[in-house]
Amino acid sequence: MKVTPLSEATPRPRTVAVGSFDGVHLGHREVIAGADTVLTFDPHPMAVTSPGKEPPLLTTLERKAELLGELGVEEMVVVSFDADFAQRSASQFVDEVLVERLGASHVRIGSNFGFGHRAQGRPETLLADERFETTIVPLFDLAGETVSSSRIRGLIRAGEVADAARLLGSQFVFEGVVEHGEKRGRELGYPTANLSPAAPLCTPGQAVYAGRVRLEDGSTMRAAINVGLRPMFNSGLGELIEAYVLDFEGDLYGQRLSVEFVERLRGEERFDSVESLIEQMASDVEATRAQIEL
Repeated sequence: MKVTPLSEATPRPRTVAVGSFDGVHLGHREVIAGADTVLTFDPHPMAVTSPGKEPPLLTTLERKAELLGELGVEEMVVVSFDADFAQRSASQFVDEVLVERLGASHVRIGSNFGFGHRAQGRPETLLADERFETTIVPLFDLAGETVSSSRIRGLIRAGEVADAARLLGSQFVFEGVVEHGEKRGRELGYPTANLSPAAPLCTPGQAVYAGRVRLEDGSTMRAAINVGLRPMFNSGLGELIEAYVLDFEGDLYGQRLSVEFVERLRGEERFDSVESLIEQMASDVEATRAQIEL
């Protein structure tokens, strides 16, 4: 799939789905269905319009592009959202972006989508424009519950990653660069790849998870993942995401990993002894091996 900055996009007849699409969840997929182009924003508009109040993201821009490509989207056009763009009126957004820059022949949006300065543009504005067709997609319900990015964030922060995946349509993935730690896991016989939770990404709740790790070379391996503060040790490092990659030997420092959270195994806990901790870690590894397919 082609990823194009808005400034470099060329007009052509397009079916354009417009939105932030953070998570590319099941509701987003209803909007995107049938579109050859997705117009999205980076950073999240609230990072510019309400700095400090923006939600933690479910997807990096790279992960969003990957998911959209899997859905058959041909091109993702990215608006570099800044203070100047935020000042554009709804009519300017339609005229300058959808019509002049993209040449849209069909526009697809969610029923709650707002655009232009202070999100004053409403779906009805697009419906009334005769230069292109507009499809307004209602909010998507699953088992009587509206699927939304905010609902999914809440599930992830509560550690309910399997339920979040059900609404996302794919597993939640955290991406980050492996950092040096205290090598505590190596001393215990379970060396881990350590990633620091950091804005703007959402971080799963403190717990132990079974999942997968995708390495920079594209290979995917099982991983037992701990998110937390390591209560057995007063490290002072703060919260970490620690992934023990099963059956891996080598050095991961400096690599950018994609950590896929599949199932919560247990909460983080403090053990009476190091021996008890090691015994539990062995159990976590076997549970991961049993539950996760490659």
